[in-house]
Amino acid sequence: MSDYAGGFWAAWKLIFTLDPDLYEIIFLSLQVTVSAVIIASIIGLPMGAWLAVNRFKFRRYVIAVLNALMGLPPVVVGLFVYMALSRAGPLGGFGLLFSPAAMIIAQVIIITPLIASISHQTIRDLWAEYHDLLISMNATRAQRIKALLWDGKRALLTATLAGFGRAIGEVGAIMIVGGNIEHATRVLTTAIALETGKGNFAFAMGLGLVLITMAVIVNLLIHIVGKTERASTW
Repeated sequence: MSDYAGGFWAAWKLIFTLDPDLYEIIFLSLQVTVSAVIIASIIGLPMGAWLAVNRFKFRRYVIAVLNALMGLPPVVVGLFVYMALSRAGPLGGFGLLFSPAAMIIAQVIIITPLIASISHQTIRDLWAEYHDLLISMNATRAQRIKALLWDGKRALLTATLAGFGRAIGEVGAIMIVGGNIEHATRVLTTAIALETGKGNFAFAMGLGLVLITMAVIVNLLIHIVGKTERASTW
């Protein structure tokens, strides 16, 4: 028990003394995840809005597939991205494998369906509310989507934060396409797995504390932005 307590305090010491290796991993994790969330939001938010506003054949099946992709196994995504970026793959000439760019691509594929699905549900409810008004104003499809995205920005921010929460804790795909290379592609989740296997529990716990803190902050932001609880009137 004393070993665990010692590891716990050593982990806090690494955090508060600004250990360079620890913060290098933290900053790379944020760089990869924030980049992936921005790209996935640019793709997923308009996609969800477009599905809510438009009616077309097989629309229900497209939505069903989109919802199913929310549970896409990350290791499978990592495998396909690896094959695409490897030398024998169609994108092998770009030399992106085992780089932060490859990790961003994998995370974008993983979280875009999540962001698109949540935004679709949000915009669908708004579209039902504003349908007659926007039709009476002769708004184009693009104008409708723009207006609905703007009006639902609070809920859509929740979708973006949910994407961030899933991406920051991802390990399978990141390990496959990034390779967990020191000073190059080592992020929080892959570093925790590596340091635990090496028996370096203090460093692993330091990384784990940072990851837990990020997860708590993201969930608090979702709670605040989404106003999931109202203030008590008592």
